[in-house]
Amino acid sequence: MSSEPDKQPTEFRFDVPGGYEAGERLDVYLTGFLLNATRARVQKGIKQGMVVVNGEVSTKASRVVQAGDAIVCTLMKPPPMDILPEDIPLDVRYEDEHLLVVNKAAGMVVHPAFGHRTGTLVHAVLHHIGADPILVESAGNQDPDDDSDDDSDDDGPMAGLSTITLAPRFEGDPVLRPGIVHRLDKDTSGLLVVAKHDRAHAGLSKQFAARTTRRRYNAIIWGIPDPETGTIETDIARDVRDRRKMATVESGKGKHAITHYNVIEPFGYTALAEFRLETGRTHQIRVHAAYIAHPIFGDPVYGGDRIRYGRDEGQRRAFYGNLFKALPRQALHARSLGFTHPMTGEAMDFEAELPEDMEFVLDRLRNVDLVRM
Repeated sequence: MSSEPDKQPTEFRFDVPGGYEAGERLDVYLTGFLLNATRARVQKGIKQGMVVVNGEVSTKASRVVQAGDAIVCTLMKPPPMDILPEDIPLDVRYEDEHLLVVNKAAGMVVHPAFGHRTGTLVHAVLHHIGADPILVESAGNQDPDDDSDDDSDDDGPMAGLSTITLAPRFEGDPVLRPGIVHRLDKDTSGLLVVAKHDRAHAGLSKQFAARTTRRRYNAIIWGIPDPETGTIETDIARDVRDRRKMATVESGKGKHAITHYNVIEPFGYTALAEFRLETGRTHQIRVHAAYIAHPIFGDPVYGGDRIRYGRDEGQRRAFYGNLFKALPRQALHARSLGFTHPMTGEAMDFEAELPEDMEFVLDRLRNVDLVRM
């Protein structure tokens, strides 16, 4: 919340729900809802008069938030960034002139955003395909609904990637997503498809929307679900307490989400499970696993980074503590991906083996957790 000349003001409005009873401080409440904003930065903005509560400027960070409050916050956001190709290793499992399938490593962000202006999958793909940089001015002028280009491949003149998701979604939005049809969380590994031109992107997007793609994930979870095979069906929306999280909500108050699960290999207090997505909501598998009280092992956001079943003491605490260090992320991997090629009509299916960190943890669980230590 600064007034740097190269940044532009963007207003965010938060209507506190009528049933809100937490009584949080204003700075704490806003920090939970503003992505990539620290509490210190929020406090500075409040003192500078950039937060209005119920029509009046509030300069006290300690002000208690009440049910029904209308809060308007002005956040200074940087303009969209140029995207330069970067020589970053990629595990490409398939490629043709229309699309490519990549096995994304854990820790890699899919596309540029706040705090991740370099080093993303998009930067790496641009270098891999020998594309030109994507410049802010040109990206901002792209019309995502304009398919009138006479180029027979509809490539988009600069990117070498589709432009459907290239233009900023709103004024001041720094997020550009050329070629990105679907995403994986930063710390989730596995397969995703990237479109090289708009026709391929549109064809793939229709399949995701129609739920005809085939996506299966492997995960290590806490506990053993009963039954071991089932379906989780809820609505999912942003957590009212923390905008960086998602949560299950009452029907009609979020986006409908359906996840099918199956236990592949049960251990003592953990299990290797398969999840099949019918819908594709943000954090869907992680939220649904936590919803049935079997969070993804190591997940720091949804409660999987602590012992959830069995005793939390002595050798058990040391054993799982070492596993958390070996796998400092959610143990979730997009194992298989299937779709119909948008240009040829061919059925395409890909599979990526589990990464080394998950294999290491599984080996230890088979040898130690299986005996219910």
